[in-house]
Amino acid sequence: MDQNQHLSKTAEAQHSEERKTRNYCNGFKMFLAALSLSFISKTLSAIIMKGSITQIERRFDISSSTVGLIDGSFEMGNLLVILFVSYFGAKLHRPKLIGIGCFVMGIGSILTALPHFFMGYYRYSKDTPINPSENSTSSLSTCLINQNLLLNRTSLEIVGKGWEKESGSHMWIYILLGNMLRGIGETPITPLGISYIDDFAKEGHSSFYLGNLFAVTMIGPIIGFLLVSLLSKMYVDVGYVDLSTIRITPKDSRWVGAWWLGFLVAGLISVISSIPFFFLPKNLDKPRKEKKASVSLPVQNEEKSQMAHLTKQGQNVSETVAGFFQSLKNILTNPLYVITLVLTLLQASSHIGIITYVFKYVEQQYGQSASETSILFGFITIPTFASGVFTGGYIIKKFKFTLVGIAKFSFCSHMLSFLFHLLNFALICENKSVAGLTLTYDGNNPVASHINVPLSYCNYDCNCDQSQWEPLCGDNGITYISPCLAGCKSSSGSKKSVMFHNCSCVEVNGFQSRNNSMKLGECPKNDQCTRKFYVYIVVQIFIFFSSALGSTSNIMLVFKNVEPELKSLAMGFHSLTIRTLGGIPAPIYFGALIDRACMKWSVNNYGKQGSCRIYNSTLYGNTFFGLTTGLKLPALVLYVVLISVMKKKYQGKDIKTSENERKSVNEANLEPLSSDAAVDRETHI
Repeated sequence: MDQNQHLSKTAEAQHSEERKTRNYCNGFKMFLAALSLSFISKTLSAIIMKGSITQIERRFDISSSTVGLIDGSFEMGNLLVILFVSYFGAKLHRPKLIGIGCFVMGIGSILTALPHFFMGYYRYSKDTPINPSENSTSSLSTCLINQNLLLNRTSLEIVGKGWEKESGSHMWIYILLGNMLRGIGETPITPLGISYIDDFAKEGHSSFYLGNLFAVTMIGPIIGFLLVSLLSKMYVDVGYVDLSTIRITPKDSRWVGAWWLGFLVAGLISVISSIPFFFLPKNLDKPRKEKKASVSLPVQNEEKSQMAHLTKQGQNVSETVAGFFQSLKNILTNPLYVITLVLTLLQASSHIGIITYVFKYVEQQYGQSASETSILFGFITIPTFASGVFTGGYIIKKFKFTLVGIAKFSFCSHMLSFLFHLLNFALICENKSVAGLTLTYDGNNPVASHINVPLSYCNYDCNCDQSQWEPLCGDNGITYISPCLAGCKSSSGSKKSVMFHNCSCVEVNGFQSRNNSMKLGECPKNDQCTRKFYVYIVVQIFIFFSSALGSTSNIMLVFKNVEPELKSLAMGFHSLTIRTLGGIPAPIYFGALIDRACMKWSVNNYGKQGSCRIYNSTLYGNTFFGLTTGLKLPALVLYVVLISVMKKKYQGKDIKTSENERKSVNEANLEPLSSDAAVDRETHI
């Protein structure tokens, strides 16, 4: 009888253990699948925001510096809760915290799209009717003596019909708040998700799962670039207006795509990804043979641990605070760490500025549409960066670099990237020939400044609205600001095929003809600029690859030059510094300097400066690349200083350092991937 009872209990215990194993496997798989979807959704949202910067700027009639503030609000939201997540995250229900984060991130993306539904139809010109489905070409201003009366009447009608709902209002604040919410929601996903996998993965399998996670994450940027490209070709009010009445094309500087649709898609995916996390347990019961002795959240003797914790809490708080400040002092008085921190801050700031405004640069400099630009960067950036990171990690592992060797390798890769970067200055296109901005209104002579160019004999009596931007291209290759300022007396046709005739400011081959006709739209870039564009793409591939080569070594330098017990604090403070001093201000000061290159601003419904219609290409390029050069060059100088200091510190210790690297190189090759995602989330995609 006793033997039978013993066998029965043994069988029951085995069955219970099998059930626990099955539940553990199912729970862990569900967590891994849900986390993968959340990683995809957050990278998708990041790409959509970066790719929609120009569209948002035009839709809300705001400057580049204001758009930079909107972009930096993501990091502001992140900083609001990062301390809470870092301290309390591991103590609370991690899956539910991640689920709440995904839900908040989704709500933030949806909030970003909401202003579209509360604003009126997008009006890309003063002459655009309140309802774009009406004939929009019949109201285009031509050169008439009584044009001033028409302008006054039109502006009064516009004000009376409610321009306060149009772009130029403060609806962009909702974009800022939505992006900030997205930053708040994304904060717990990466650190808590990775720590949960590390705690409950089978022994030795966490690296495999994390590698798969980051590989699956690449689906997000791929979908993001494709989605931005598709939506950029769709008109912003698609489904609300007759698209055949829209007379501008995607290459027009006033074109706004369906930017809001991307945020709705990303928001819905984020909300869906949050659902499984609410059904997952706080801890996964591992099979006995798989339980680790050092699980960070033990489930056994929990009540005893809590009682002991409550007893010693008062004593431990003061000790913890004192220990924290002492540890912080240790890393901030470590010259190697401080030098590495400053040089990576300079590099991150340049990368953030480039990624934020590179779409706009290509559109303005080379005349490419937002759709073409997005698909192009998606095609070259993802495989180039991924291959660069892999190659850099492989080289470090293959040659078993010492710490000094890692610093030298990082310096060489970034020096190579810097040299390729300098080629960008030679690929800047010349300014377009624009009558009234780079040339006199008759197109005969260049002007010293685009500000207050005097009217010419050909349009002096036309009483034109000089704030209007309705560009036309003449047969002489010169772009004219508007039909009225080109001296056009009449028009024919409708919609996109409208033609203007008897344009007195147009001269062909040095002869003026009143029969000159013009079509809507800016003149295209010349052939030389097109050739420079193809070279520019090749140069960017080399820049991305060489920068990615050094990304692994950069992160290794951050935590390998501090004491092992201070590694987590060093990485956390590094992340905080990059976000605060790089992620927030960089888009703002990049945007402010880019604004200085604008030659023609739109005027919003309140009579204030709106978004830029056309830039001085030469000044834009020199400013954009000059600023990035000014950030990259000091970083290279600091690399030389870092290597010199490291040589003095590790002199005679290279053998020991090399042995340590051999033991930890596999860990180091994995950590930079997760650290890059946490530290520089939106700059190296």
